[in-house]
Amino acid sequence: MVDQQKQERIRELVSLLNEAGKAYYAESHEIMSNLEYDTLYDELVRLEQETGIVLANSPTVNVGYESMTELPKERHASPMLSLGKTKSREELQEWLNGQEALLSWKLDGLTIVLTYEGGELVKAVTRGNGEVGEVITNNAKVFSNVPLHIPFKGSLILRGEAVISYADFEKINEQIGDADAKYKNPRNLCSGSVRQLNNEITAKRNVKFIAFSLVSAAETEVSVDFHNSMENQFKFLKEQGFTVVPFIKVKEETIQTAISDFEEKIKTFEFPSDGLVLSYDDIAYGRSLGRTAKFPRNAIAFKWADEQSETVLREIEWSPSRTGLINPVAIFDPVELEGTTVSRASVHNVSILQGMKLGIGDRITVYKANMIIPQIADNLTKSGNLEIPEVCPVCGGQTEIRQVADAQSLYCTNPDCEAKKIKSFVLFVSRDAMNIDGMSEATLEKFIAQGFIHSYADIFYLDRYRDEIVSMEGFGELSYSNLMQAIENARKTTLAKVIYSLGIANIGLANAKMICKHYQDDLEQLLRADEAELSEIEGVGGVIAASFCQYFADEKHRETFENLLQELEIEKTEPRDGGQPLTGMVFVITGSLEHFENRNTLKEKIEELGGKVTGSVTSKTTCLINNDVTSTSSKNKKARELQVPVLSEEDFMKTYQVEA
Repeated sequence: MVDQQKQERIRELVSLLNEAGKAYYAESHEIMSNLEYDTLYDELVRLEQETGIVLANSPTVNVGYESMTELPKERHASPMLSLGKTKSREELQEWLNGQEALLSWKLDGLTIVLTYEGGELVKAVTRGNGEVGEVITNNAKVFSNVPLHIPFKGSLILRGEAVISYADFEKINEQIGDADAKYKNPRNLCSGSVRQLNNEITAKRNVKFIAFSLVSAAETEVSVDFHNSMENQFKFLKEQGFTVVPFIKVKEETIQTAISDFEEKIKTFEFPSDGLVLSYDDIAYGRSLGRTAKFPRNAIAFKWADEQSETVLREIEWSPSRTGLINPVAIFDPVELEGTTVSRASVHNVSILQGMKLGIGDRITVYKANMIIPQIADNLTKSGNLEIPEVCPVCGGQTEIRQVADAQSLYCTNPDCEAKKIKSFVLFVSRDAMNIDGMSEATLEKFIAQGFIHSYADIFYLDRYRDEIVSMEGFGELSYSNLMQAIENARKTTLAKVIYSLGIANIGLANAKMICKHYQDDLEQLLRADEAELSEIEGVGGVIAASFCQYFADEKHRETFENLLQELEIEKTEPRDGGQPLTGMVFVITGSLEHFENRNTLKEKIEELGGKVTGSVTSKTTCLINNDVTSTSSKNKKARELQVPVLSEEDFMKTYQVEA
């Protein structure tokens, strides 16, 4: 049996060392000495060797980032069935039928199947449609708590839920300046994160895997004996280093109290949950019950009976966005739900609004989906007296209803709508676009309202309004000077960032970089390209190609783009004789630099020359770049162990003919 104290110490050390690494490499300050770091690192290595457990986010391992053109599909060995559901506590109690069972959270994420062979994670597959899932092995290897190595050396298959906490969800959304691009809920964010084609993106999302079922565990074709207990299976999974879904063992006399305890805990539970799962502890008994065409009979899901309140609909607020989509939001008399006061809820689209026959003055019932998100449950009056606005509430332009997928939505057709304009400018000045520090959405609103800004290029002429800006509330000489400096700094940029800043549908910064790299920043070639040509670029495809061509087919868009380019100094990467000399090479950068402004600048230079930069030294590393070549840091020690050269910045530049 693996010592639980050692497991806890492993997790503690991983957390401490990662925090120290982040402070040192990303934030340029130290929270512990090199000696202390190395001592803790060595302790972690020893404990990993003793227990056989190595977590995916351990600083002792490096999972290489990999991009894929598409996720391969794979059929599950046995169908993944849904569970039967009930909202009745009494029915749940009767279902026990005198048996003991495990009551646990029903997590609201993405179900994943993990397979281990010889103690190594070899495969991860999503639930998919229950019959066929997507292979996401590379992504699972960068989940923050998945063990890459486990003590058990046989064949192990288990199921669990990939989830993102509410705290991480809020943190990621805060970093997205464009309100339209923000994620709607943690489950959507998790699903998108798990199914990324580039697992470097997955790694940044802090996805966690929580095990909820052991499918099989066998050594030399002999199954492990769990003494017919699901609880013992959970204990076994914990010993292997997995995070197991919190559970409690219940029987008929205790289940009602246990449900009430879970109901209280959900208010502070860190992960999304849409109910509970009750599973028989007696494995053989559960199997003997068989299954229906849709559901296994060894477990059942309990869905919370949502607390509902009756109220009166007073208004539908129509909220425009950057894309022109106008979202309906219901405003109603305030009610208390799950301990908070609620007075508004999104209706999502025109189809839902009309389907519910909503009207001003209707009596409606409202609830919180998953005890979090306010929703309308039912319309008791169904007057249907609402009129869909024919003009945009912001600009007064004509609206139209468009069919998008299976729903109808309202759009503003005016390309000059102020709401679109403000949201577009927010994206334009954001960090990954033109990166104009100090240009907040509130500031943009003021400048647009005053008539200072009509197009992107106007931002670079704000100095014409110096006196007006300095006298504005919240501004002054210092704020004005800082803003002008930020605008001046933004003039020097890359073509990829400019294209991304335009807010072309479906085109993110990564897509823009791919397109620009393919044409070597040749603007004429890029604008002449047709859909067929663009869609052939690796990582682009038909949807992005169509969006790109449609955008630049508009003469007004072309004019806006050309006017903007007049204000910018585009850093163009000239084609090099002999191609990209660092192609196929992998580098790690650590410590302070002398010839390059910072590590990110050197990273961009290496990538420009075809090389790749990773965060940890592995056997695939070409060389470690560190001006302190005699350092006893963990990276230097790892490089020496793997016989990877450690070069100073100057030696690296001479060896690989790289210029600052």
